[in-house]
Amino acid sequence: MLAQIVTGSETATTAAEQSISMWSLVMAGGPLMIPLAICSVIAIYIFVERVLTVNKANVNSDVFMGRIKELVQKGDINGAKMVCAQHDTPIARMIEKGVSRIGSPLKTIEASIENVGKIEVFRLEKNLSVMATIAGAAPMIGFLGTVIGMVRAFIAIAQEEGSVSPKLLADGIYTAMVTTVAGLVVGIIAYLGYNYLVTRVSKVIHKMEYSSIEFIDLLQEPR
Repeated sequence: MLAQIVTGSETATTAAEQSISMWSLVMAGGPLMIPLAICSVIAIYIFVERVLTVNKANVNSDVFMGRIKELVQKGDINGAKMVCAQHDTPIARMIEKGVSRIGSPLKTIEASIENVGKIEVFRLEKNLSVMATIAGAAPMIGFLGTVIGMVRAFIAIAQEEGSVSPKLLADGIYTAMVTTVAGLVVGIIAYLGYNYLVTRVSKVIHKMEYSSIEFIDLLQEPR
């Protein structure tokens, strides 16, 4: 029993030492770790917020379009508008604009749907450029830390009159290595998240285009 207690205490002590050692290592990265931390928080926030937005927009439109087609063919324009209002999606807002323009020339209806579609695409792509910027800027910040760290190391060498000890160079090398790793980690995560979101948004845009074409074809059907 006593041996188990001693073993557990040693394990806890080792874990605490590792935690302190890791924190010290991060702190050794210097001031450039602050913008890297900010970039990571922004990237995670944008990714989560955009995933929720795209998931909300990426719904099955077949049932919705089937209902709209049925109501338009019956001439129930108000009913079609109500169905559109019940769905908070880009496709529903596009079709609602088209339904409200029924009776106008076909080119006018197409232009109205296209304008709403552009606005919806802009909303879907919101902040993606920021994430792309982080994906490119984070590694560059890390490389800047590498250069600064190596400059510090060489300055330490130049100022040392006698033999140079590894401990003397540790501070500069820590800064160089830690910022490089942190910058690459943040950049890779942001890059993967950006490409994932671009792919998801492209699928939603494809559905929007298909639904708008389907609606225009519906208006051109003989009655």
